[in-house]
Amino acid sequence: MLARHGEAPRRDVAYRLRPGAYAVLVHRGRVLLTEQQMPGRQELQLPGGGVDPGESPLPALHREVLEETGYRCAGFRRLGAYRRYTYMEEYDLYAEKLCTIYLGRPGPRQGPPVEPGHRAVWMDGTKAVSALWNPADRPWLSRGLALSGG
Repeated sequence: MLARHGEAPRRDVAYRLRPGAYAVLVHRGRVLLTEQQMPGRQELQLPGGGVDPGESPLPALHREVLEETGYRCAGFRRLGAYRRYTYMEEYDLYAEKLCTIYLGRPGPRQGPPVEPGHRAVWMDGTKAVSALWNPADRPWLSRGLALSGG
């Protein structure tokens, strides 16, 4: 059974399963994050996102990191996973998010992010932990930093 983070699922809502892959990308103690512009706020997040139907998690993760940060990435190993029930306003969707977290290395920058409303942010690892918008990702970032020596 996977740990659940955040709010308990509502009984009056039909949730759609939304698998996702997210990256802890560490280089010399600094972490590559994505800043997403949301209505009325900005969120610092681990780069990554939804795994499309027919897509495998690692190709999805490579695609999402490139779209959201403009960087390539490599060397992934799975850290773990958790479940989160949430309303995704950008999709007008109640989702049961199955979030799988991977530790990897950032590669070369290919250009600016192509995902609208995103920008790449490099941050000191210890500051990044508390700066993440989603508190469920914070322990995974801490674990990734410890494993990477960052």
